[in-house]
Amino acid sequence: MVEYVTREELRGYATRMGMVETARVRKAAASRSLAGSTFLSHSSKDDDLVAGAIRVLEDHGAKVYVDEIDPEMPPYTSDKTAELLKTRIRDTSRFVLLASKHSKESKWVPWELGIADGEKGMSKIALFPASDSSYDKAWASWEYLGLYRRIVWGGHQSYNGDIWMVLDEKKNTATELSRWLKGY
Repeated sequence: MVEYVTREELRGYATRMGMVETARVRKAAASRSLAGSTFLSHSSKDDDLVAGAIRVLEDHGAKVYVDEIDPEMPPYTSDKTAELLKTRIRDTSRFVLLASKHSKESKWVPWELGIADGEKGMSKIALFPASDSSYDKAWASWEYLGLYRRIVWGGHQSYNGDIWMVLDEKKNTATELSRWLKGY
């Protein structure tokens, strides 16, 4: 059975890293080369979850990009912000949406997902649900979010033992997270 990571678990990953390592991880995620990177979209209200999500993705080989401390981002949102985000999404190889109860409320998250969908197609997009409980699927009922694959933890008939994977629930197929991030 697969489980979604909880908000508390993602906070725990960040806490175990410590403040210095968390700051280093976030800074690196905003300053790296985009080629081969993974764009991590998230609501600013989920800021406390970002470092944990980055840790999980990087532990599986990702080079994660987040926009909030990108030195090229304008200090105030504008049309330049939108153009730069479009470029960043286009230039990364994968797009991961940290999906939470705050995602739908964000002005930018649904827009970023739409841009990614048009630029990348469904196979290069995954949702990383951050739920209140590991079995909470309420977020998936939000119209279009049900279209995308999900990053989950657990067992699958195609693999021995529990793994992080990208699950296509409609087809009941999964790809190991590390393989998906590499493009396999």
